[in-house]
Amino acid sequence: MRLSGSDLTCRRGGREVFAGVEFSLSSGEGLAIRGRNGAGKSSLLRMVAGLVRLAAGAIALEGGDAELTVGEQAHYLGHQDALKPSLSVGENLRFWTDFLGRRGAAIEAPLKAVGLDALIDLPAAYLSAGQRRRLSIARLIAVERPIWLLDEPASTLDATAQDRLGEIMQAHLNAGGLILAATHSPLELPGSRALSLDRPPRAPEEP
Repeated sequence: MRLSGSDLTCRRGGREVFAGVEFSLSSGEGLAIRGRNGAGKSSLLRMVAGLVRLAAGAIALEGGDAELTVGEQAHYLGHQDALKPSLSVGENLRFWTDFLGRRGAAIEAPLKAVGLDALIDLPAAYLSAGQRRRLSIARLIAVERPIWLLDEPASTLDATAQDRLGEIMQAHLNAGGLILAATHSPLELPGSRALSLDRPPRAPEEP
């Protein structure tokens, strides 16, 4: 499987966020998207997910399901954890497995993988920020999709949970998956590369 973006341009609110962005990665590879705040890291992920319209350029997937869009073959993990506080930990994950087309999928193993199996019956309203993030990560495991689009996935996680996330990401790559991650931290995974969205400074104009 190979995912690529060519000559990508993003405009939001009449402003050009980035232009001429290129990337390519194949099965088992990760790409860390870097840049200052406002450089377009989240916008690029949302473009790949099909949530932001391309102003120019193209995104292509080779080796995937030809009847599905790229977004339908990807997990998008944004800044919001998208949990319903009144539902339990288990009920929240069950909702996502059903919504993503895996009705009846087992949820115990994914919850154990993120260290939340003992809290399966606890209402999500009582979870800490880090626990909410871990519950969001659990859906990446519960429903298999080859492409992971992760926006600051380690935010709010403590050191132990970050190590656990690294193991989960590495297992996904080892199984032939692809990961695009917007992050300020190094993506310490074998086979990962970096893409910077920071533009070089403009030369001063001639008087």
